[in-house]
Amino acid sequence: MNKRIDPSAKEMEGARRATGISLAENPKESDVPSVLTVNPPDPEVSEKPVRRRFSAEYKIRILDLADGCVAPGSVGALLRREGLCSSHLNQWRSRRRQGGLTALKPKTRGPKGGTRNPLNSEVSRLRKENERLGKRLKQAELIIDIQKKVSEMLGIPLNAPAESEEP
Repeated sequence: MNKRIDPSAKEMEGARRATGISLAENPKESDVPSVLTVNPPDPEVSEKPVRRRFSAEYKIRILDLADGCVAPGSVGALLRREGLCSSHLNQWRSRRRQGGLTALKPKTRGPKGGTRNPLNSEVSRLRKENERLGKRLKQAELIIDIQKKVSEMLGIPLNAPAESEEP
């Protein structure tokens, strides 16, 4: 089985790109198109991701543009151009139905500042005072116990508290 080698096959040996550009061992600068000499994007990822925030006016503008799209694939082209997902449109449309412009405003993150109970400051003040008085009571009871033991050791009788006299 003899294989015939086509003389033009020698020229086609080696790697070829999809563009048809041959990658020779020593390409000349003029042979390499400028598209191939572009620096690649930076692969580094930022330390903290940045959350995208959209203003209410932007959301309304995008919703109006999406509602005006009638050709097949035009909504997808709009979303690709703006870098959005279809879920954004779904969320924004439902919020627009619920409350209009105010519902489309970005929500603040973190704990919500609910209504404060006006008695909270009074309750905290009374708790601190109760704790302080409890400490003083323990200290007074300790002093009284020591006085009882000292009077017992010295043989000094303690006067019982005077009970109210009966008439």
